[in-house]
Amino acid sequence: MPPQSSGEMAALWARIRGRLREDVGEVEYRTWLRQMTLSGIEGEDAVILLPTRFLRDWVNSHYGDRLRALWQAEHAGVRRVEFRVSAAPPAEAALAGAEEQQPAAIGAERVGLAEPLAARAAEARPTPESRSDWVVPLEARFTFDTFVVGKPNEFAHACARRVSEKPASPGFNPLFLYGGVGLGKTHLMHATAWAIRAHDPARTVAYMSAEKFMYRFIAALRSQNTMEFKETLRAVDVLMIDDLQFLIGKDNTQEEFFHTFNALVDQGKQIIVSSDKSPSDLAGIEDRLRTRLGCGMVADIHATTYELRLSILQAKAAAAQVAVPPKVLELLANKITANVRELEGALNRLVAHANLFGRPITIDSAHEVLHDVLRAHEKRVSIEEIQKKVAEHYNIRLTDMSSARRARNVARPRQVAMYLAKQLTQRSLPEIGRRFGNRDHTTVMHAVSRVAELMVADAGFAEDVTLLRKMLET
Repeated sequence: MPPQSSGEMAALWARIRGRLREDVGEVEYRTWLRQMTLSGIEGEDAVILLPTRFLRDWVNSHYGDRLRALWQAEHAGVRRVEFRVSAAPPAEAALAGAEEQQPAAIGAERVGLAEPLAARAAEARPTPESRSDWVVPLEARFTFDTFVVGKPNEFAHACARRVSEKPASPGFNPLFLYGGVGLGKTHLMHATAWAIRAHDPARTVAYMSAEKFMYRFIAALRSQNTMEFKETLRAVDVLMIDDLQFLIGKDNTQEEFFHTFNALVDQGKQIIVSSDKSPSDLAGIEDRLRTRLGCGMVADIHATTYELRLSILQAKAAAAQVAVPPKVLELLANKITANVRELEGALNRLVAHANLFGRPITIDSAHEVLHDVLRAHEKRVSIEEIQKKVAEHYNIRLTDMSSARRARNVARPRQVAMYLAKQLTQRSLPEIGRRFGNRDHTTVMHAVSRVAELMVADAGFAEDVTLLRKMLET
């Protein structure tokens, strides 16, 4: 027969919880099991309440068999354990400590009596205000109006627009944006968040980096407050995680993100993620997470073209209300090719210098102010590339560059290659000589001076060398 009084039921439940805590350990018990509430015994079933569907499913799958065994050991009349979601979930913060210190008293309160805890649960439940310190403030300048669209980013831009108008629409949840550093992923995420808020101010949007997600999760584990962490994230309408590649190799955080991901998608909430690689290329991410990330819309942002970089610079200059000569914008767009952030930074630096010293912006001032940036973006040419290009131009074999042959049709191209190696690389004369068949550095010096003389005397020869240099530099 089952226990007849609430006191007997509380004592039975306290013994089962105590044995379970000994089996799984204190940390695991507090993380996953401390919010269990015994509703009562219905026939041969012990009914246990949990505050969320996620937690119910987790406890059932990971601890269900052990709980059934413990119940049967304590009372033969209980053959099964049923897990249900409580209509009024007890808040972890409200119950912390009381459950462990006064098991009999708290057990008596819980047996079929979860309702008295509803008021305390409502007080402890996280509010939008308590979530404000969880998310990164959105950049006011990162909107769709300030995002310059071009071929490399037009698809990602269109996807972000669609999500901002219809969050969680089929085929677009999750939205996964990927591309190199400084190509506009963060800008698009912020723009999407602003647009969602503009369309529906009641929607809660949480944007954070993967790093901050991890630190918050670790803090929750340390403070034994993981349920508040879970409930806070599951309460938002749109979750944005930037730089997901940060979670590579961090298995526990990946698992938590996986469950958060599933819970939000199941509730019809929108998820937007960014990374430097596509889901299929994220080595070190669990297969099940990688599969879920790729099941929505995956949009890549390619490296910028010259036309897009020039358009971005023109838009930035216009927004700053600064007159920048077209030739200067063309110089920056041509030289700074990898990173839009660095491109914008170079323009800001140039404008600030002009304003501080009251000087006009010119090509010369751009070279002077941005000499370090422009030098860093100069193409690095190898001696091997020079030898190959010169050999192709003069229709000789590549091996002739290091051979002992002294025929004019071989010696002159070899001298040109040595000259270009001196002009376009940082290699010393002895090192250049070694790359040309272990020749002495004086041979390289003679080649450099001879080519310089011929360029002055022969316009056609000078044109040839200049053409080769341009081909190597571009």
